[in-house]
Amino acid sequence: MAASTPPTVFPASAVPQAPEDPLFGLMAAYRKDTFDKKVDLGIGAYRDDDAKPWVLPVVKKADEILRNDPNLNHEYLPIAGLADFTSAAAKLMLGADSPALQQQRVTSVQTISGTGAVHLGALFLAKFYPYPDKTVYFSAPTWANHNQIFSNVHIPIKVYQYFSAETKGLDFRGMLDTIERAAEGSIILLHACAHNPTGVDPTRDQWKEIAQVIRQKRHFPFFDCAYQGFASGDVNRDAWAVRYFVEQGFELCIAQSFAKNLGLYGERAGCFHFVASPGADASSTVSRVASQLAILQRSEISNPPAYGARIASLVLNDAGLFAEWEANLRTMSGRIIDMRRQLRAKLEALDTPGSWEHITDQIGMFSFTGLTEAQVLNIRLDAHVYMTRNGRISMASLPLSLALPNASSTGTALADELVCVRAQAGLNSKNVEYVAQAFDRAVRAR
Repeated sequence: MAASTPPTVFPASAVPQAPEDPLFGLMAAYRKDTFDKKVDLGIGAYRDDDAKPWVLPVVKKADEILRNDPNLNHEYLPIAGLADFTSAAAKLMLGADSPALQQQRVTSVQTISGTGAVHLGALFLAKFYPYPDKTVYFSAPTWANHNQIFSNVHIPIKVYQYFSAETKGLDFRGMLDTIERAAEGSIILLHACAHNPTGVDPTRDQWKEIAQVIRQKRHFPFFDCAYQGFASGDVNRDAWAVRYFVEQGFELCIAQSFAKNLGLYGERAGCFHFVASPGADASSTVSRVASQLAILQRSEISNPPAYGARIASLVLNDAGLFAEWEANLRTMSGRIIDMRRQLRAKLEALDTPGSWEHITDQIGMFSFTGLTEAQVLNIRLDAHVYMTRNGRISMASLPLSLALPNASSTGTALADELVCVRAQAGLNSKNVEYVAQAFDRAVRAR
């Protein structure tokens, strides 16, 4: 007689069922929806006007070059990654004439996109940041994964004020006050540009004030940069805040992603950069930090993936391909800016209650609409338009041309004149009127 099978050593009391990731849960709900006009505004990826993924033309060229390279192989990369890629990524982020690069105060490690870079930085700080009561401060709100990443390495989390629900802009005084009250030596996580999820960025003068307070309190800045070049269309403009902090002599770290700005979503190409302060021990600091980052990387992934890094390296290191990439960036960012104008125009033509200037004041892939959670859920039930519960929508699928809406279309039922749209991911010229009218109904129903 066979022995009875023992129970699992991982019962629910030891391993409880984890909640579903909200964003991926939203995507799953969208996929299950059979409504033929459903719209997904939660997706954080660029789409063309037909709601299709857009492979950047420059990436297609780089891919062709790689495939025709007789020396291409599948050997391991070094632990720190492809050197041609990481050095070019550092120049892109800091500027080729950066004093930190010229003085060799930077060490860079290739990571699993921006997520891996944030994780590697958090892991390093958890192990080596010398303040015994280390705490990280995030903006309220921030990218949801920031919380999970830092929680997993057991760094306590607090928040600083950031988004004003009243103005739908930056709560600058609240931000500064919180950072000023934070315990000396806190870790301050900052979005370099195109803040996710709000699309609200400080002005340059405001960045200078932020830097002053961080210096006074001896805080440690940690920049997360996922949208360089994608926000404004200008890689230098989008890197201004990071470069300013470096020029001011801050010691800091940076998480850098090439998912959005090169469209390498699934290739997971990113970098983590540590910048030492310009003291006499800078060289020693960089050497020691690099050695520990290599050990952390070795224990987690050993060697980063090669393909995306090779694509990015080709684009970043070839003058012709780089110029074409800049043109591709202007195409994407320009269309997103135009989409913001179109959506605002639709809502204002419908005379939708409230002010909608924030749609065009914000920047980057996402817009924080100001819709309440109840309105968001109402829109999903009424029109099958999916967005995150906090009212964030993706602006990354854009129109080529668009007529103004029929301002009389404000009824509570789906009107006959709603544009005929098929199920689509992202906002575009084929569904923007439908989406605007769904917003209008939800706002009026409050």
